[in-house]
Amino acid sequence: MKLNTSKKRNLRTRQGAFTLVEMLLVLVILAALAAVVVPKFAGRSQQAKETAARSQIANIEIALDMFETDNGYYPSGSDGLEELVEQPSNATSWQGPYLKKGIPLDPWGNGYVYEYPGKQNNGGYDILSMGPDGRVGGTDDITNWDNTRNN
Repeated sequence: MKLNTSKKRNLRTRQGAFTLVEMLLVLVILAALAAVVVPKFAGRSQQAKETAARSQIANIEIALDMFETDNGYYPSGSDGLEELVEQPSNATSWQGPYLKKGIPLDPWGNGYVYEYPGKQNNGGYDILSMGPDGRVGGTDDITNWDNTRNN
């Protein structure tokens, strides 16, 4: 009777376990699904960063326009964005800080480049993110001007 119980246990064990072929088949299916799904989501990450940079540039533009409305001029120089957070000595009507959380870094961890008067926006200001390569120039820059036109 003991022998019979042992055979039943072995039979149950074999029936409840996966074979190597079944495991390999599952791995192949998972790999195929990953090959289809991962590239679709990978491109979304870059697109999300570009959208975030455009949104931050729009927020900086709003802050700059509010600064100009209160003070009658736009901040100038390479440190001009600092005047949105800390009151400059010559701004008597300053109502800031205009950027409550400080000056943001772009989604790639770089500072935004601000120039007034603008070289691309005559009579206005230029703001740009250097994009993923971290260098000014190139097709990956995100700007507040139409960079498809000839400069």
